[in-house]
Amino acid sequence: MKIITRFPHDLNTKYYACLTYSAGNMPVNHILRKYHVSKASLMRWMKRFDGSKDSLLNRSHRPLSPHPATHTTFEINKIRHLIRRNPTIGLNELYSKLRVSIGYHRHYASLYRLLKRLGFYEVVKEKHKHYVPKPYQTPMNLGEKWQIDVKYIPQACKANKKDDNHYFQYTVIDEASRERFIYPYMEQSSYSTVDFVKRAIAFFGYIPRMIQSDNGFEFTHFQPTSRQHLFDTFCESNGIQHKLIRPRTPRHNGKVERSHRNDQSRFYNYLKFYSYQDLIKQMKTYLYRSNRICMSTLNWLTPIEKRHQLLSLNLIAFIA
Repeated sequence: MKIITRFPHDLNTKYYACLTYSAGNMPVNHILRKYHVSKASLMRWMKRFDGSKDSLLNRSHRPLSPHPATHTTFEINKIRHLIRRNPTIGLNELYSKLRVSIGYHRHYASLYRLLKRLGFYEVVKEKHKHYVPKPYQTPMNLGEKWQIDVKYIPQACKANKKDDNHYFQYTVIDEASRERFIYPYMEQSSYSTVDFVKRAIAFFGYIPRMIQSDNGFEFTHFQPTSRQHLFDTFCESNGIQHKLIRPRTPRHNGKVERSHRNDQSRFYNYLKFYSYQDLIKQMKTYLYRSNRICMSTLNWLTPIEKRHQLLSLNLIAFIA
């Protein structure tokens, strides 16, 4: 005889099946067919049944002993200590500090799940239109391509509310190493762009083959014209190819755009500056810090470590 069971069983089914079996006035096979349960389930319920429904409630499936690979008390205390000492720390930076300070060897996602379980993250699911990115070949050598963009510095960061000036962060990122250079300006113009790229070349120590930018007026002309843009003139005189992305498609400059989002969460949400010189000083300190945060796209190397790795590989290839 084949008994067709229904799973999962609700509390009333368990209760009346056990109650009927306890009364002893119906054969077991009839009980199994009536309530659509298996004999093994019925016998398991009867071991717990004491005449009340509460005895048949589902019990916790949590294991009695912790998993041997779970986070240790020492690791959890170290994580709490780092977050308490650095309340504005990001996930990547926390992961970097743990790897350096205690030799943390767990996966990046394990740390995220632990922080979510400890209540440090509130997960909010947002609905986004599904986008399938096209294949993109990231440059493998230093200086092959830079991405450049400008970020508006929020007015809330100014400690002096009487300051009516506007401030802009110019950013350039080397696609191969993800190393960045940033510098603030009080105007968004072609002159600021040229000055910034000169500073970037001095910072990186080499001239790039290509610079990719959006279609902002600080990088190119809005309308077709016979006049050459100042930035294009500078690039041409230094043998640099200037590439423009498709209009209104910031994802084509995604590396520098993503870095701006990191700047907002790591720097500008907590920044207070009193003058332009103070802004330059604080931004320089933040630049040193941001270039030393490991990244998953670099196999958990920092941009500085990736730069040294690429330089050593190029040197080996040159010697060979």
